[in-house]
Amino acid sequence: MKLTCLSRGKGFYFPPCHMLNVCGFRILIDCPLDLSALAVFAPIPPGFSAVQDEEDFGHSVGESDGCESGNEERKNIEKPMDAKALIRSEPWYKTVANLHLWNLSFIDVVLISSPSGMLGLPFLTRAEGFSAKIYVTEAAAKLGKLMMEDLVSMHEEFRQFYGSEELGSPHWMKWEELESLPSAMKEIVLGTDGIELGGWMPLYRVPLSAADIEDCAKKAQKLKYAEVACYNGTINIKPISSGLEIGACNWTIRYPDGTIAFVSSSEFVPSHALEFNYNALRSCDVLIYSDFSSLDILETANKGSNYTAPEDSSTSSDLEELLLHADESSEEMDKLNFICSCAVDAVKAGGSVLIPIGRLGIMLQLLEQISICLESSQHKVPIFVISSVAEELLAYTNIIPEWVCKQRQEKLFSGESLFAHVELLNGERLQVYPAIYSPKLLLHWQEPCIVFCPHWSLRLGPAVHLLRRWHGDEKSLLIWEEGMDSDIALLPFEPKVMKMKVLRCSFLSGIVLKKVQPLIHILQPKFLLPEDFRQQIISPVSDSYSVLHYSVNETLKLPTLKEGSELEITADVISRLHWKNLQEQNLSITRLKGNLVMCDARRRILYSDELPCSNSEPPLLSGALDLQKLLTRLSEMGIGGSLQEGSVTTDGLSDARVLRIDAPSEALLEIRSTSTIISAANEELAFHIRDAVNSILDGT
Repeated sequence: MKLTCLSRGKGFYFPPCHMLNVCGFRILIDCPLDLSALAVFAPIPPGFSAVQDEEDFGHSVGESDGCESGNEERKNIEKPMDAKALIRSEPWYKTVANLHLWNLSFIDVVLISSPSGMLGLPFLTRAEGFSAKIYVTEAAAKLGKLMMEDLVSMHEEFRQFYGSEELGSPHWMKWEELESLPSAMKEIVLGTDGIELGGWMPLYRVPLSAADIEDCAKKAQKLKYAEVACYNGTINIKPISSGLEIGACNWTIRYPDGTIAFVSSSEFVPSHALEFNYNALRSCDVLIYSDFSSLDILETANKGSNYTAPEDSSTSSDLEELLLHADESSEEMDKLNFICSCAVDAVKAGGSVLIPIGRLGIMLQLLEQISICLESSQHKVPIFVISSVAEELLAYTNIIPEWVCKQRQEKLFSGESLFAHVELLNGERLQVYPAIYSPKLLLHWQEPCIVFCPHWSLRLGPAVHLLRRWHGDEKSLLIWEEGMDSDIALLPFEPKVMKMKVLRCSFLSGIVLKKVQPLIHILQPKFLLPEDFRQQIISPVSDSYSVLHYSVNETLKLPTLKEGSELEITADVISRLHWKNLQEQNLSITRLKGNLVMCDARRRILYSDELPCSNSEPPLLSGALDLQKLLTRLSEMGIGGSLQEGSVTTDGLSDARVLRIDAPSEALLEIRSTSTIISAANEELAFHIRDAVNSILDGT
């Protein structure tokens, strides 16, 4: 088994990406897009004139194509960090750059762990020669498809503004243009090592973006919760709930020589999604731990944590109680309550609230809590959800009980809705519209209001238009998730004169530090594979497992898990076997004939209609040939011979012993450690000698 980490990701919206080689099959785990990199592009300007802007745009491109001396000057001039430094072009999207170093046609399987891990999939499915089998949970496939459709819908504004796509690479990819970018933006484009420019791609395929998405969705095999899929009879793949989001999962991969558990970002006690089912990962041979979402973990470790590894005396029940303790879940609820109180205070003061948070679970919980806070304060303001897929998205979340937490499943059994937005829609306290310029929205628009809309990058979607509208209102509030550079993200909205309040918040996106070692202690893998930077955080607490650290873009080869191979023999084959006991070796042997097949990740022998041993086949013999016994047996059969010391065999080698037969006619026996060769002109004599040899050796 080999593991290559292609990207360690950047949290919830950009999960890690790995390539796994098992039994000769290449398995790609997740294919995300780094949408935070959209920050280097300028949003569509307000009140633009398409013709005028195209003229200005063409002029700026012409300037960049000027004489060499002009370019030489530009190389040494770094633009100041302001709105003019942003790239004024149709955005490209940043994929996993290291994935492009691989031949995509050699990928056999793709596993998608979350809706965010699916956004880059159309770039693969449209690639020439790509034919991998794609596995994803039903819920993640549906939510991921809606996210892709919404992204295409929001991107359409750029296509209308900038017109047809440029041939080849866009102007901003020219080196002189990249050199003039502010250093912070240049790092986003090129990466810290300056090698990520090749990861930028235009959004899906123009003009067939919708067709790309549909083609991608058709190629994916949707799995129900814990449904087992068998690939090529060799690998069994099963999704296990991770608790991160509705439809998000970890994977178990079983193959003939062992079991691999892949753990991505997970939550033990979520308030919306089905909890992390860690019990399904117990006693795996290999545990790949790729939860890098809690970025403050390393800082905490460097500062020194008061957490100590579990003692050997800790019982399994003690550790499980620690894992399922809902302290971080309570903290998350406190955050949501605080956000809701800030939102209500803003609308009470006469301001509006903009919430461009892309997490489905957080959005659904905020809708519930804000409506409760508004009702308790007896303050009525409209709540809008603006998205091209909002109506379908909200409807779908109410029909997937197998992927929500137990508390919400119980609500369904009691005849209630899984989430409160159903009642809010029925009571017209929540209004859903597909676009910011929807005629019905303009008809019912009222301020102050609370608006949920994409996109959290603040570069596309309704959020851009509303932020421009309210950025000068000191009573209004922007609720924005951490994860992007605020200095760059707010550049288009005049941050120096921006009066709108900004509430930056972070949400739990993985396993907290104090629960990592107890989890590993419970799972008890033979090999634990965390990323290299966690050496100080994840270390073996006992000799029961080995830790092998891996690094980005380096291949880690795992030692062989089993010395031999296991083989299953069906009962009908066993009933036809004839065993012979070898007393000296304390062993039983038999001749076996059947069909060797790979089925359900196991090697099996199935019954064959042919006879187990035909008369024409020589018997299988074992044991050491005692030459003195052989001479005695030949003498009893009337065959005389003697052992020739220092003789050379017919092939010129002297590592064999030679027995020469002189009566009743001449023959020669060459006895080696693994074979005995009989040479005789008289065929009948040769058969008699063979029978003598067989009578001394154990055969079957």
